[in-house]
Amino acid sequence: MRVVADDGEQLGVLTLREALEAAEARHLDLVEVSPTATPPVCRIMDYGKFKYQTSKKQQEAKKKQVQVQVKEVKIRPKTDDHDLDFKIKHVRRFLEEGNKAKVTLVYRGREITHQDIGRAVIEKFAAELVDVGVVEVAPRIDGRQLFMIIAPKAKK
Repeated sequence: MRVVADDGEQLGVLTLREALEAAEARHLDLVEVSPTATPPVCRIMDYGKFKYQTSKKQQEAKKKQVQVQVKEVKIRPKTDDHDLDFKIKHVRRFLEEGNKAKVTLVYRGREITHQDIGRAVIEKFAAELVDVGVVEVAPRIDGRQLFMIIAPKAKK
């Protein structure tokens, strides 16, 4: 097998016993890096330190990651204009914070027979937010609910 030392120096092609002796002489571990290569490549390194450093890198990457939440706003087909404006302000704030918003319109009783009214309300909602958000999931009906998901616009 081809052996690489901890400082990057090529030790050449050695037998398994010679490679283990070289690692033992340096008080380090022999780690197989590329088992499919011909001949297989091994590296002499401190494996515990390597594992520690990789876990630290993963933690740093996770720290910089942004978690996007989906905030929900519920309305009804007969929701008054002032109340709609108030809910639109809430969704606008959610989108400016970088979160997605799910707008759910709930039909009660016989309201389901007039789906065009509900669709008009939810379309008005989308039209008001066109400057800060983009409709990710178009208005879709699910049982007695009509919903859409609005995502924030990409920042330039």
